[in-house]
Amino acid sequence: MREGLRERKKRETRERISDIATGLFMAKGFDNVTVAEVAQAADVSVNTVFNYFSTKEDLFADRQEVAVDLPVRVLRERRPGESVVRAFRRDYLDAIDTRDWRHGLNAGSDVFARIVNDSPALVARMREVGVGRERALARALADEFDADADDLAPKMAAAYLLGTTRILTEHAVAMLLAGEPWERVAPLLRTQAEQAFDLLEAGLRAWGGPTATLVVALRGGADDADREPERDEEEHED
Repeated sequence: MREGLRERKKRETRERISDIATGLFMAKGFDNVTVAEVAQAADVSVNTVFNYFSTKEDLFADRQEVAVDLPVRVLRERRPGESVVRAFRRDYLDAIDTRDWRHGLNAGSDVFARIVNDSPALVARMREVGVGRERALARALADEFDADADDLAPKMAAAYLLGTTRILTEHAVAMLLAGEPWERVAPLLRTQAEQAFDLLEAGLRAWGGPTATLVVALRGGADDADREPERDEEEHED
């Protein structure tokens, strides 16, 4: 549907307020900037700011709705025959190559992290966003693979997948904050990501029973899905 003039002006106003707020947060720190300062710099009223953003934290985390939906898109847009783990691996490696913001690897991610770490309010908000991402992905996994309501597999899988990408990104950003150039961080991160997803895929290989359909989709292939666990030969020796 084509965007109307009214909708376009509202979107542009929202983006302008957000951009100005981000600039102020980067210059002064989140806790040292008031909503009134943002309104004055954007040449709007405080009420106008709150018409577009419910809280001051929303001014900083203006992409949170998109961020929550991104893992679900990776799941639903995976290639034919591609396992869920491999889809997330491909998506993460692509983010390394392109320095895309969706995994927090974009230029300036170290500045973003420093602002967050300096503000307890933002630390709490980013934690909320992380929980929202995990819950949304768990629901999508449960829907796609028709999991029972009491089946923990979708929740566990979502936690494993997003925990893996989060830990990788946190490690990369820590290196950037320590002064390492991206040219050194990127190849190290790619190697670590490959190893992490190998480990994730190998761990899910042992996950069977009633969740076998989901496990096969996560790791790819059906060679082990219906196989009984092997027993040590010593158990049968007299």
